[in-house]
Amino acid sequence: MPRIALVTCRPGPEVSADPDLPALVEAFAAAGAQAAAVEWDDPEADWAGFDLALIRSTWDYSWRAAEFLAWAERCGTLTRLANPPEVVRWNTDKRYLGQLAAAGVPTVPTRYLAPGETAGLPDGHEYVVKPTSGAGARFAARYTPAERDTAVRHLARMHAEGFTAMVQPYLRGIDVTGERALQFFGGRLLHASRKGAVLAPGTPYDHKKVAHPELRPWTPTPAELATAERALAAVPGAPELLYARVDLVDGEDGEPRVMELELVEPNLFLFLHPDSLPRVVRATLAAATRRPGSAAAAPR
Repeated sequence: MPRIALVTCRPGPEVSADPDLPALVEAFAAAGAQAAAVEWDDPEADWAGFDLALIRSTWDYSWRAAEFLAWAERCGTLTRLANPPEVVRWNTDKRYLGQLAAAGVPTVPTRYLAPGETAGLPDGHEYVVKPTSGAGARFAARYTPAERDTAVRHLARMHAEGFTAMVQPYLRGIDVTGERALQFFGGRLLHASRKGAVLAPGTPYDHKKVAHPELRPWTPTPAELATAERALAAVPGAPELLYARVDLVDGEDGEPRVMELELVEPNLFLFLHPDSLPRVVRATLAAATRRPGSAAAAPR
């Protein structure tokens, strides 16, 4: 009987519980496997006792990035980790957007300000400031040029805590067409969702935001699917990805651009797409039982 660890974290004031975990545990049991939700930082966890550790909802990792990366490396030596440790390492720092852009992938234009670097902020349009390691819009805010002093204080706070900041133009199309999340599992498109704008004008960076407002199913356009596939093809080393989520917004030209590429702990929104649950289970079990070095097959 395959044993699957569904890797999660402890819920808390800033971290919500994963609504998909109970359904996943039940679906694996129905498929003849044993699955258990395990907190990634549980010192008693026996990772070697699992055939695969599937990172699902480690939504506190960005506050403890070094510790989380050390765990991923260690876990990857004890069992099969999905996605692999090298993917986790690369994807936990959003400076990967610069690498995707250099590879020709349409992305949201991004500048990076490391601690100690002077804040050169836009003076002709709205913009977003957020950390390169973050989740759930934590430490993210939207500013007008007139709010520069507030943005500078925001940057100073992030730099004091050791975060590198990202500065991006606020793409106004998100207020109309929202943000689209294309989910891939087992090498194929699983489903897609659309949500509204997360960053309302005037919301302080240190206030909790609704991470997925107005969430609903979405049918991706050919252009969205092509952009998502280009982003996945540009991941360094062409690693084997069990799962991926590509978040897209419309640029000023109306064409989709990558806002984020989630290869670590993307919310799958299975509560919104229950018909996708069997495919997730089949793909996960195929990965757990596949011999090292054998080619992956995309389950139907």
